[in-house]
Amino acid sequence: MRLLRPHPAPPPPAKPGDILAEAANLHVRLGPREVLHGVDLTVRAGEVLALVGPNGAGKSTLLSALAADLPAAAGVVRIHGRPATDWSPAELALRRAVLPQSATLSFPFAVADVVRMGRAPHVSSPAEDDLAVAEAMAATEVTAFAVRPFSALSGGERARVALARVLAQRAPLLLLDEPTAALDLRHQELVLRVCRERARAGDAVVVVLHDLGLAAAYAHRVALLCAGRVAAGGPPAEVFEERLLSDVYQQPVEVFPHPRTGAVLITPKRLA
Repeated sequence: MRLLRPHPAPPPPAKPGDILAEAANLHVRLGPREVLHGVDLTVRAGEVLALVGPNGAGKSTLLSALAADLPAAAGVVRIHGRPATDWSPAELALRRAVLPQSATLSFPFAVADVVRMGRAPHVSSPAEDDLAVAEAMAATEVTAFAVRPFSALSGGERARVALARVLAQRAPLLLLDEPTAALDLRHQELVLRVCRERARAGDAVVVVLHDLGLAAAYAHRVALLCAGRVAAGGPPAEVFEERLLSDVYQQPVEVFPHPRTGAVLITPKRLA
């Protein structure tokens, strides 16, 4: 007689400021190359943390390591206080949800079915699943094409459906890799507002961004990566300093306050 292993229970609700993920002296290798060099990072409930930096700085690698999708060559990643390697895949799926840079499917699933895949880690009633799926689709504005094949969508529509799947998973730690890359202006703002709403509800959100303006507007904290290390970390107003950004990006920039709100604005220096 085979004994069935009990389904893992979701974690208890986090309190604001609780550390839901952290990297301590993290080193990650991809093949022969060391991509991350001694990274320290904390991810707290109730905050949006933006990972920014130039191409090749290690942002996506760090996100994958925080998701326990890449092993540490040295150091440790902890999720909910335990080394990531101590959690089973089923336990991890209840604690963190991951949005990769691109979403591909080999079969023509309907949009609603793709979003419902986010419910796979849960043992819940059909009504609970339906509610989670409906709320996630409404938040990302994909309800109108619920029955369309995922493969028939534009790149931006696919990106929003993939985010809806992540939201439907209802994990307290959201790890999003360039969720705004394929989106128009309206939907970039929508996605970052959703990130703030999830943080306000008590989740921890880590988001890889290339747009420093979006990071300044929506992130509570930023980690500026350069050559596999964290060059600076803290509130955007403290990290986004002209000399530092110009050095890291090897492009002169100007940093100044918004004339109405005082929020940080960043623009490249141009001759005309």
